[in-house]
Amino acid sequence: MARLPYAVYNSLTRRSIELRALYRDAAAHAHEPGLRAVLDENAQTLEQLVIDLQGQVRRLGGQPVQRGPFGTELRRRLGSWLLPPGAHHDHVLILRLARNEAALLHAFEHAIDRASPEPAVDLRRLLPRLQGIHLDMDSLVHDGRC
Repeated sequence: MARLPYAVYNSLTRRSIELRALYRDAAAHAHEPGLRAVLDENAQTLEQLVIDLQGQVRRLGGQPVQRGPFGTELRRRLGSWLLPPGAHHDHVLILRLARNEAALLHAFEHAIDRASPEPAVDLRRLLPRLQGIHLDMDSLVHDGRC
């Protein structure tokens, strides 16, 4: 049985909400001011992505999700507690975000490949935002300043 289009949008919305929370938390805890600015900008990009995904669900007559997956807050707090002090702090933040961002990008690409034409077009329209974040994170991972 095929999933309803809004179920796919809601699944991506949950993951986007979780990643947005991770970016906001990382921006608040990053040591380097320039890194904080990049992370905050990416959180804002994810905020707009969430709004757009929720709008698609409303347009289809569904109820958009408002929260991330169960346990998001617990995972976020646990991750904050486990951050190493000192010089490697920002690098660990970046690696964690890059891993989660890559997973969301993969989920979008997978959804596009499996979607019917109209939802695929909608998701392709949103994809460049994630690709921009991906480029930021790839650059930060390979930068070596962290």
